[in-house]
Amino acid sequence: MFSKNFLSFLVFRLLLVPNNEFHMRQGIKAPLTFFHKTFLFDIGRVLLDFDFESSLLKLIPERINNHKERILQVLEQKDALEAGLIDPESYANWALKIFESDATLPQFYQAWQQIFTTNEPMWRCVRQLASNNHSLILISNINAIHCPWIFTAYPEFSYFKHKILSFKVGFLKPEFAIYQYAIKTYQLNPVSTIYIDDQPQNIASGKALGFQCWQYDLKDHQAFEIWLKKTLWKR
Repeated sequence: MFSKNFLSFLVFRLLLVPNNEFHMRQGIKAPLTFFHKTFLFDIGRVLLDFDFESSLLKLIPERINNHKERILQVLEQKDALEAGLIDPESYANWALKIFESDATLPQFYQAWQQIFTTNEPMWRCVRQLASNNHSLILISNINAIHCPWIFTAYPEFSYFKHKILSFKVGFLKPEFAIYQYAIKTYQLNPVSTIYIDDQPQNIASGKALGFQCWQYDLKDHQAFEIWLKKTLWKR
């Protein structure tokens, strides 16, 4: 009797191992063709989940009552940081004033960084895709407080040979410019490029430019794997 964990692993292997390879192992003529692809991966709520509020709350003095409103006020200006329009020190000093906090800059940076948790099911996919020689590229709205720290804190980002980071390129998703930058810089053919993101407006831009897109849901990883199987294996 096979265990549940073994059966789950077997399904996962069947999903991502090239179909021709699997059938050859079984001595069966392969009815499908496996195509190597380029993948564009978002980070937040795809590779890593995040929770700003719980972490930033630690910076706000107990005497402050409207902490949620203050955190929201700080996060509403996050796009400027992620577009590279404001430097981390200026943003942190402004945020600490909003919080009426006596925390230091290093303490703010630490709280800003300690928001992530790993989405292990997606990392299993990443490892398998890398082992099958697919090209993996990050495309993320992210800032200079998180980078390059995040790539040291999570070494498996080394599977991604290229990184398109909003604060470096000066464009934010869902602007067409960041996707056009990806196409031009890495000579991408959108038709054979798979783009994975959790935000509907980003997916809409990707589809408009011709990418094969999947709007990822952390609560339904299995749906992504089923779609991925259909996308990688063509008759």
